[in-house]
Order: sequence, then structure tokens, then C-alpha cells
Amino acid sequence: GAPNVSTATAVREQHGHDESMHPEAAVPPVPVVWPQSVGQVQELAKLCHRCHVPMVPFGTGTGLEGGVNAVQGSVCFDLSRMDTIAELSLEDFSVTVEPGVTRKALNSHLRGTGLWFPVGTMGIG
Repeated sequence: GAPNVSTATAVREQHGHDESMHPEAAVPPVPVVWPQSVGQVQELAKLCHRCHVPMVPFGTGTGLEGGVNAVQGSVCFDLSRMDTIAELSLEDFSVTVEPGVTRKALNSHLRGTGLWFPVGTMGIG
């Protein structure tokens, strides 16, 4: 429920596309939901699967590939509230994060360790 679900037109339009060259291919999702845990994502995914509803994950919407372009009748999972940095291993240069962790937040966390996550690096995880 609110504030974790929205059907407002402006919110739906914001979450229906990214910065790709083909925004006309996107359709606003029906609702936008903000899960805050893996368990909530699992429950939402089960519900969507059971009802044959497409799911579209959404981070910041800055991608250029059209990966978040919604399809007719989809549910958008905005993962921005799942922003925990779970584990950092300086020995093997790895970090485990939730999908809502931004590069800026990660670099703030890494400050003082001698490590950083540069622009253009493929995949946080």
C-alpha cells in the first residue's frame, strides 16, 4: 500500500522509460511498487507470475538501452529503496550490495579504503 505503491500518472510516466533513443516504444506501467526487501520482491514476483503480469525492474532510469521500457500492463519494481551495502571485502576487492545502491553511495562508503567504483564499470554485485 501507499507509500509503497503508486498509480499516479506522473510517477507511471517517469518509470515507463529510460534515456534510450526509443522512448516511443515504452508504455507507462500500471502501478509502480517500491519493494524494500528480497522477500517483498519474491512475493511480488510470485503474484505477477501467477497473474501473468510482466515485471520491469527500475533503478535510476539513466540507462541508454531501453532495458526499463515498460510493456503494456506491466508492474514496475522501483528498487531504489533497497540500498544496503551488505558486505565489503578489501582482500578480494568485492562488495555485496542491494540493487538500489548508487555509484555515488558506494564510493562514499568506500572512501578511506583506497578503493572506488569508477564510471563505466560493468555491474555492481
